[in-house]
Amino acid sequence: MGLHLCLLLQGALRPLGRGADLLAVSRFTTLRDGADFARHGIATHAADLSDPAAVAALPDAGAVFFLAGVKFGTAAAPELLHRMNVEVPRLVAARFAGARIVAFSTGCVYPFVTPDSGGATEATPPAPPGDYALSCLGREEAFAEGARRHGTPVTLLRLNYAVEFRYGVLADIAGRVLRGEEVDVTTGHVNVIWQRDALVHTVRALEVAAAPAVPLNVTGPGILRVRDLARDFGRLLGREPRLVGVEAPTAWLNDARTAHRRFGPPPTDLTTMQRWVAAWLLQGGGTWGKPTGFERRDGRF
Repeated sequence: MGLHLCLLLQGALRPLGRGADLLAVSRFTTLRDGADFARHGIATHAADLSDPAAVAALPDAGAVFFLAGVKFGTAAAPELLHRMNVEVPRLVAARFAGARIVAFSTGCVYPFVTPDSGGATEATPPAPPGDYALSCLGREEAFAEGARRHGTPVTLLRLNYAVEFRYGVLADIAGRVLRGEEVDVTTGHVNVIWQRDALVHTVRALEVAAAPAVPLNVTGPGILRVRDLARDFGRLLGREPRLVGVEAPTAWLNDARTAHRRFGPPPTDLTTMQRWVAAWLLQGGGTWGKPTGFERRDGRF
């Protein structure tokens, strides 16, 4: 999401003559390397954010979008989980105490709720199941502490689940249907939002940043049934979905009506998302090869 967020910001800053104000910071060793950003004229700064000296050396900024963190492969690496999802946010919150910060979090900090509840709201007390979700709450606390101590305006962006052609819950389900693999419906309900729509709300979330830190749910409207999504993709892909499992009474679900009232509802509807993802896969489009694990209920990834 980092590159796409930068492109969105670049489109807003360039007409103002402020394109040079944009800086992407990363190790640039994973899905996106520095060349992708450079190709679009986006300045980069390679840094290991777990190194206090590297964080201290970062240039000042008036606004910070914090997307760093780890999820996959951390079930067997608790020290990595703590370092990247708790210690790094502490360093960044302290370094940019004078900035406005939008820090990515996740709906996984909430407890499982029933579909008929409408989803967890920002007023729902966090109750993260599993080490990953607990580390994400630790990330929130790091930025919330910065807001309390320094008056840093902070928005805690509780996102689930952003989707696009190559990654996300829809790509997971569609890919399994296309390959004739089983689709587990035990976690029977989800929220989704198209990635660009999520990023628009991310940028707008700077408006609500405050001290104390402000949690904000970001997702699409409505609660979707995994069983129905699989059947829809079956029709679009010309396959019969292989459904397994019994739907649990609860799932990780968010109610994002606060963001929708403030920023407007996400414009990309579910039917459009499904058609785009199905068409992409049918033409042989690639994916990131990183299943979301949305069906997991133990919080281990």
